[in-house]
Amino acid sequence: MRIVSWNVNGLRACAKKGFDAFLQASDIDVLALQEVRAFPHQLESITREPAGYGAAFSPAERPGYSGVAIYSRNAPTRVQTSLGIERFDVEGRYIEAHFGRLVVASVYFPKGNGRDRDNSRVPYKLDFYAAVYARIERLRQRGPVYVCGDYNTAHQAIDLARPKGNAKSSGFLPEERAVMTRWLEAGWVDTFRRQHPEEEGHYSWWRQFGGARENNVGWRIDYVLASPSAARRVRDAFIWAQITGSDHCPVGVDVE
Repeated sequence: MRIVSWNVNGLRACAKKGFDAFLQASDIDVLALQEVRAFPHQLESITREPAGYGAAFSPAERPGYSGVAIYSRNAPTRVQTSLGIERFDVEGRYIEAHFGRLVVASVYFPKGNGRDRDNSRVPYKLDFYAAVYARIERLRQRGPVYVCGDYNTAHQAIDLARPKGNAKSSGFLPEERAVMTRWLEAGWVDTFRRQHPEEEGHYSWWRQFGGARENNVGWRIDYVLASPSAARRVRDAFIWAQITGSDHCPVGVDVE
């Protein structure tokens, strides 16, 4: 079973850059999307209802903003599209699909920058982390859980090209990184880093100017975190940096 996560930075735009061909060619069983930035009815039918897949969406109330989705070859037994907290749910940042006891969540964690680049949204971001954590901790008591998404935080210095220059930037603040440390200490597994513990230069997001992607000046902010029982099933973890169509690239795992 192949589970892949991708922040598409606007699914309508990504579809024009080859999303549909990517989906059909990549042998994906479950695809978690973030930053869909469209209501389902705004998508072309080939993207909304691709051959061989069903899709579930959780859009934001605000048009052209945020939004998450899960595509899957097998129909989920249940789909949850909210955390039950209005100030988070209106932004369309969370969806989970149940496949029997196994759960795959697609989560678009907020940026903390704020409109004025003053880190004013960090408290909201940390509150969202806490709400997601409370939810997935309950889910892991029932079966394997994979939490896929754009976490908007680089956990360690190895996870971004220029850690010193971003020490005061949201995405690499101590309080943001500490949240991820607490999750890992509680048993959640960073599937890619477990497989590649000391390897540098693996990133999933690059700025869209200044040759950042060409020069691999990026951040690893997209993860598949696995509960302990889910982590035991992982046979491979990967970052598909060669896939374009967004300022992020897909990340994923192959599991039993």
